[in-house]
Amino acid sequence: MYIILMYDILADENGSRISRNVFKICKKYLTHIQKSVFEGNLTEINYMKLKSELDTYIRKDKDSLLVFKSRHERWLEKDYLGVVDDKTSNFF
Repeated sequence: MYIILMYDILADENGSRISRNVFKICKKYLTHIQKSVFEGNLTEINYMKLKSELDTYIRKDKDSLLVFKSRHERWLEKDYLGVVDDKTSNFF
């Protein structure tokens, strides 16, 4: 499945540590596109592993994580404004 994942971590006393750990976990499974946005193709098993690892850090009362899923990236139409980064070449 094709995943677009984005997260917001509250910037409090533990926020930077949590943000750093969430970033490392996402980078392990997906391609980093912009700040807290990642994309990539994952198997169902790897998606479950990703969610499980992230669940240990995301604070349900302070942080948020949003995942868009599709069967394949070709089903998504993309428009760009501004500079198109090489990291987003998967979107073409």
